[in-house]
Amino acid sequence: MSRSRTFAIAALIALPVAAGAFVVQERASVNSARLFDQVMSLVSDRFVDSIATGDLYERAARGLVAELRDPYSELYTPKDLEKFNQNTGGFYGGIGMLIEDQNGTIIISKVYPNTPAEEAGIREGDRIVGVDTASTAGWKVDQVSSGLKGPPGTKVKARFARPGVAQPFEVEFTRRTIRIPAIPVALMLENRTAYIKLDQFNETTTREFAQNLARLQGEGATGLVIDLRRNTGGFLDQALDLTNFFLPRGVEIATVRGRGEPDQRYVAEADPIAPRIPIVVLTDGYTASASEIVAGALQDHDRALIVGTTSFGKGLVQSVYRLDGGYAIKLTTGKWYTPSGRSIQKERVLDAAGNLIEVHPDSLESEADRAKRPTFRSDGGRVVFGGGAITPDVIVPYDTITTAEQKLARLIVPHSQEVYIALDQYAFELKGAVRPDFEVTDAMRGTLYQRLTAKGIRIERSEWDAGRAYIDRLLGDRIARRAFGDSTAARRNVPEDVQLMKAVELLRRGRTTAELIALGTTAAPSPRRN
Repeated sequence: MSRSRTFAIAALIALPVAAGAFVVQERASVNSARLFDQVMSLVSDRFVDSIATGDLYERAARGLVAELRDPYSELYTPKDLEKFNQNTGGFYGGIGMLIEDQNGTIIISKVYPNTPAEEAGIREGDRIVGVDTASTAGWKVDQVSSGLKGPPGTKVKARFARPGVAQPFEVEFTRRTIRIPAIPVALMLENRTAYIKLDQFNETTTREFAQNLARLQGEGATGLVIDLRRNTGGFLDQALDLTNFFLPRGVEIATVRGRGEPDQRYVAEADPIAPRIPIVVLTDGYTASASEIVAGALQDHDRALIVGTTSFGKGLVQSVYRLDGGYAIKLTTGKWYTPSGRSIQKERVLDAAGNLIEVHPDSLESEADRAKRPTFRSDGGRVVFGGGAITPDVIVPYDTITTAEQKLARLIVPHSQEVYIALDQYAFELKGAVRPDFEVTDAMRGTLYQRLTAKGIRIERSEWDAGRAYIDRLLGDRIARRAFGDSTAARRNVPEDVQLMKAVELLRRGRTTAELIALGTTAAPSPRRN
């Protein structure tokens, strides 16, 4: 019997089996739909508490999304969708403050420049005690934030309590479009090393980055540190365009692989603006999503050295689909892969309490940890590690503090709100009396100790003095930010930042990209203090 005839007979025999399978699948689908209808009908008619039909369907939809067990898929109500757009857009209608919850009290931790909050004289450390006619007692940060935000041009009143002021005071604000800078710090370090801290990928990221890079290169920068630590991502197009600043036209940046669709390949579409400057990218466990796309592409193409600790590993693609009634669903539809073929996604699941748990947790990437991971090759043939997230070429853990500092920090933690307020108040008093290169003195330390003691915070003076380096960092950072802004504070912190110091050292020794990449294969972690 010929091979073609045998195949034809086999196909004819298999056809009824396949058709039967299709019928079984169709029957199962019909039965499942009937099950859903029956449950909805019984709950609607018989459940002890009456539930509106619209609410029932919304809860059913939420249950379906929740049962996907995907921490990144969500159903958005119209209000949720508005908040999502505010958080990812880099701008919103508000008054220009960053707030946080400190032991149940809403504290202002940052006031952005050129905003209604700054113009009204609101200070870091002020407490929000009311929004319009409502008290904020018991409110969460999201509730306060939602109350303060609104369409630009509308008005909102807020009441504040300030340390040292007997009575709360009220301010009426006119909301404006607030643009949060993507780059809080961009400065020149030693050895003509440019340092750019990139906090997020919002709609202004590439414009801010290009302007700062041009300025620093104009000042003579010969090396670049891009700090992506704690950058949790944002707009994809901004991440792709920023990567293109350093890669030639046509080079692959990343690929999306989805279900039932061809791979979607993203490439550099323009000529680079900085094709040769040697680059170190800093990452940590909070570097995620769009940030990992940038780090992975630059690493795979041997365009940058990655320094720090392993990134978060958020390599899933979410698509937002508009639904009827103003609703929307954010659904995971694909996975990101670096140019060498590495998946960025680190496998995670939700536990019973709703916490995100790594299936295969790792430490700081010891040699034993690396040996378990799949390996890939960069353009130049060096090994890069897969298995999820971006593994640095040079592992440098965050510095640890001494035993005495740890002890003092533990004593302070239960009183963090009072300490924060005392620090900010003292920094505000000193802002006009210090120079940018000021040093923390015994008198400053002593004054802060006295103020905390007056607040009822009991710390033995011997313990305070033993942990003085910890206090010096707190005071130095807060005073510098109050008096001179984020850039001066960041510059003061450079010697304490072991990861950044390692980057500067590598750029000092590697004057070209090739030299820098070669150093990455032999560099050892920086020593810790003890």
